[in-house]
Amino acid sequence: MPITDLMTGGTVLPITRWGEPVMHEQTTPVTEFDDDLRALIRDMFATMRAANGVGLAATQVGRDIALFVYECPDGDDRLQAGAFCNPVVTTPSGKDRHLESTEEGCLSFPGGYQPLARPDRATCVGQDPWGEEITVDGTGLLARCLQHETDHLNGTVFGDRLSARSYRKLEQQKNDLAHLYPDDWPVHPKKVTADD
Repeated sequence: MPITDLMTGGTVLPITRWGEPVMHEQTTPVTEFDDDLRALIRDMFATMRAANGVGLAATQVGRDIALFVYECPDGDDRLQAGAFCNPVVTTPSGKDRHLESTEEGCLSFPGGYQPLARPDRATCVGQDPWGEEITVDGTGLLARCLQHETDHLNGTVFGDRLSARSYRKLEQQKNDLAHLYPDDWPVHPKKVTADD
């Protein structure tokens, strides 16, 4: 069964925010590759799309399992999509390591964006929704996405990687826009302002 079969038919779930315990703890490995897991993946794709995201970790819908989904362009602007269970990300070292500083945001901290330097390439290994081994080599935004989502599964939010000054700016941005995001966003959509 192709991954595209799991990218439709899901239910939009509320996105869990930073500060909730599940967002800041190590997840448990996926061991059951069953219909319940695949139903959750469908819901996660629906939720990610409703929120206009490019990646979503299970922790972001309140589940403490090592799973994320993505639908994200790579460095050649080709859209890549998939679901990773039990992912492990590696990045180049030594002379092959090139950092790229780009604004990063998080659906669990809506409205806030700050520059964060990350390696411009990443390799993610893990299992697909049926338990088969998979490997994805990411470039561009996809490399950033693979690192960001795997961080979530290790209890790390990207704000943890920012300087104190950048984190304060990020928090201010989020607070300034908090009135636009209902508590159950994106079940209820972001409010539209006159500026939109």
